[in-house]
Amino acid sequence: MAKPDRLARLDAQREDLETEYRETLIAALEKTASGSLGLFDRTADRRIRAAIAPTIDALAEMGGDIDSMRDRLMLEPFALHRDFFAARGPVSASAVGEQKEARLWLDRLKASSA
Repeated sequence: MAKPDRLARLDAQREDLETEYRETLIAALEKTASGSLGLFDRTADRRIRAAIAPTIDALAEMGGDIDSMRDRLMLEPFALHRDFFAARGPVSASAVGEQKEARLWLDRLKASSA
């Protein structure tokens, strides 16, 4: 198989995986917006962290795979993955709660897909 064919196939796989990442993130954000905590890792509660861990692990694995594909295709790193993981973790006491943060993210993702 010629190199351009392999690169085209890799690019199609990357696009599919980015779509899957986005869908997984949106589902988690919708759950968080409706009251489930932990997606943004703002609590030290082990039960909450354990409950959200499979989703975070899946997003981290997909994001790593996407970034590897993007690197091979000489594209910029996957901004959605980078931005989401940068938004996780401790914040100041005056920051918005996880539910509102999730709604803001959902609005942003819907606006970018329109």
